[in-house]
Amino acid sequence: MNTVGFHVLAATLAFNLVPAVSQAEEANPLSFNASVTTDYRYRGVSQSRLKPALQGGADYASPSGWYVGTWASTIKWISDAGATAGVDTGNANIELDIYGGYKGEIRKDLAYDVGLLQYVYPGNSYGNIAGARNANTLELYGALSFGPMTLKYSHSLTTLFGAGDSKNSGYLDLSASFDVGSGFTLAPHIGYQKVARNSAYSYTDYSATMSKDIVGFTLSAALVGTQTKTVSGNLNSLAYPSPDGRNLGKAGLVLAIKKTL
Repeated sequence: MNTVGFHVLAATLAFNLVPAVSQAEEANPLSFNASVTTDYRYRGVSQSRLKPALQGGADYASPSGWYVGTWASTIKWISDAGATAGVDTGNANIELDIYGGYKGEIRKDLAYDVGLLQYVYPGNSYGNIAGARNANTLELYGALSFGPMTLKYSHSLTTLFGAGDSKNSGYLDLSASFDVGSGFTLAPHIGYQKVARNSAYSYTDYSATMSKDIVGFTLSAALVGTQTKTVSGNLNSLAYPSPDGRNLGKAGLVLAIKKTL
């Protein structure tokens, strides 16, 4: 997040299949993941002031299709927004996501996913910024996947990451995953974040991620960026500035290493 508060992704659900003794035990419903990234980007905007972040989570996926999970990351955007605005926004240096939903198949190669995602920023006082609200956010989401492609829409049931009067904001994104050979996977993505009644902060984001599993770890490199608007009155007229005036949505290369158990 940042000035109006945006939290890529994105908390990604990680499910792990392990060898089993019997057919009934083939799929392990519980998995854990941990990662280090050079920059935590969410919907294209840095949540960690263009600096590294530590992340991790746990997921439970029932064979019936129901799932629940949690994911956390270190962040800087809430305290940075307070520093930029000249107010105390609390010591919220962690983002905690809690989600649950249901996945199913309509027919072969056509699947759906619906659920709720609660973003929690313990200790945040983002509402101390004039016109802002508490940064905690609840979203309802739905997705359709056809082959390697997924179209997803997320709808905020509360104000969006503290942006004043932004309830019913929406994020629409299209992503895909392609096996390009030699164990490499290419994942292109494009999305549009609409911030209700705050159109100056609406924007398009894009990314292209190349990843490969090596000795049990997933290594990835992503080109990430946004197309944001000029906002007069903001630091350097940026929609999402850091306290030192850098564009938190600027195009950049993000490297990460992840382990799933």
